[in-house]
Amino acid sequence: MQTETKSKVEQISSSAGHPVSVLRFEGDIASTSKEAVLGAYQALSKETVKLILLDFTKVDYINSSGIALVIQLLIEASNAGQKVAAFGLSAHFTKVFTMVGITKYAGLNPDQATALAAL
Repeated sequence: MQTETKSKVEQISSSAGHPVSVLRFEGDIASTSKEAVLGAYQALSKETVKLILLDFTKVDYINSSGIALVIQLLIEASNAGQKVAAFGLSAHFTKVFTMVGITKYAGLNPDQATALAAL
């Protein structure tokens, strides 16, 4: 059974003092997660938000529909000139994300500090 996807947005600063929006996901990411994933992203201001971190540390499972949502988010961010880094993926999902080409749009990092430094 799927766990409902939850997302929350936090504002932090990069080492250079730039504002960074962190989308923290929790639960499973699947076709039912559109509002939690894309809705949370689309609520961010395209004018003021230029740096985004995606936190997958509390995500248990991502199916192909969930991966498609993440890709859609990354393409929208790329088109808006936003820079995205992801962290907290398991070794399995790091491999899957790399295979489907997500690394073209977002760096995959082991933890928040590394991801923040990569922005």
